[in-house]
Amino acid sequence: MKSIKDSVHDHIEIEGVALELLDTPELQRLRGISQLGTVSLVYPSANHTRFEHSLGVYHLACRALEGFGVEGVQAERVRAAAILHDVGHGPFSHNVEGIIHRHTGRYHDDVDELLADGRVGEVLENHGLDPGAVAALVAGEGRFGQLVSGELDVDRMDYLVRDAHHTGVPYGTIDHGRLVRELTFVDGELVLAEGNVQSAESLLIARALMNPTVYTHGVARIGKAMLRAATRRLLAVGATDPETLARMDDHDLIAALRGTEETAGFFGRLDERALYKRALWAEIDDVPDAVVDADHDARRRLEAEIAETAGVEPGAVILDVPERPSMAESTTRVVVNGEIRRLDRQSPLVGALRAAGHAQWRLGVYSPADVRERVGSAAADVLELEIDGPLVSEVRDGLYATLDQFVDGP
Repeated sequence: MKSIKDSVHDHIEIEGVALELLDTPELQRLRGISQLGTVSLVYPSANHTRFEHSLGVYHLACRALEGFGVEGVQAERVRAAAILHDVGHGPFSHNVEGIIHRHTGRYHDDVDELLADGRVGEVLENHGLDPGAVAALVAGEGRFGQLVSGELDVDRMDYLVRDAHHTGVPYGTIDHGRLVRELTFVDGELVLAEGNVQSAESLLIARALMNPTVYTHGVARIGKAMLRAATRRLLAVGATDPETLARMDDHDLIAALRGTEETAGFFGRLDERALYKRALWAEIDDVPDAVVDADHDARRRLEAEIAETAGVEPGAVILDVPERPSMAESTTRVVVNGEIRRLDRQSPLVGALRAAGHAQWRLGVYSPADVRERVGSAAADVLELEIDGPLVSEVRDGLYATLDQFVDGP
């Protein structure tokens, strides 16, 4: 057994298969992958990694298994899945995951091949564990897969607390100890035991507050959009390939972007935090469904059309369209009066938080500061936005003082 000091959970005791997995190259690579990507452009202390988060998820999974009374091979399988759940992440975590998926067809939790080969596969087999069964748990399959990846997973419980701790914001604080203790299975379904509606609500509220404050902060979104644009260009010029990109860590990708002529200048803006500015910011009700639901290729065509209309270089326009608002945590199951109920049917808070998520959604168009007035006007025309409010008037009239204070942030 080994005891590891953690900034969130104090001491984490690690043993068995997880201890041996700890020093595999696949898991150690996560030391070089930031948990929050470009959020550190806003919160400078947000430099924690997927490695420490993996330890936290393992710790909470162990506590949950103790509560369930699960031991032996089944417990070891779940512990292995918990500590390995993020080994499929590419550089900068979710920031470039969409690019990797578009080229490889894999998301970060598609880890069958990764667990079957190399040192991880050897360790799992040496402990009598089937790599395929562990990979299925990582993907959220089966009874205990819900614990690793689901509405009440220990992954979510750790990252909310950890991200709040490292950014310094107070919104992600949840009673993860109680949540883990109150987990139970009813007819094979992972639920919170009787009397825990408020515990479930706290998880929902924490995520709802962390989303606009941290995960989708305006500056972090601009940085992420610029990183994605640079990475797409890196692949387009053949400086790397999708499979290699998927196995890079942050440092590898930064070195590739700095060392490639076609991306070095653009990525230099991220290095120096000389970010693009908001040329346009639009609410979901003002954006045509065809734009909200446009696929990758359609969005790139819209970018090119906006650039042409504005009379700027294509690289001077980035169109950033988030996914439609969603709230997976709202389907959390809670036992109420002896029956299983979905939280969105039990708690009146869910409707309010969904409305807040809808109101917070924004389409963004970003460009260098010296052309953003032209780009903003062109974007409003090309995207056929039906906006008549202060954001558009600022775009069209060049009144950006207040917006600058908000976008540039700390």
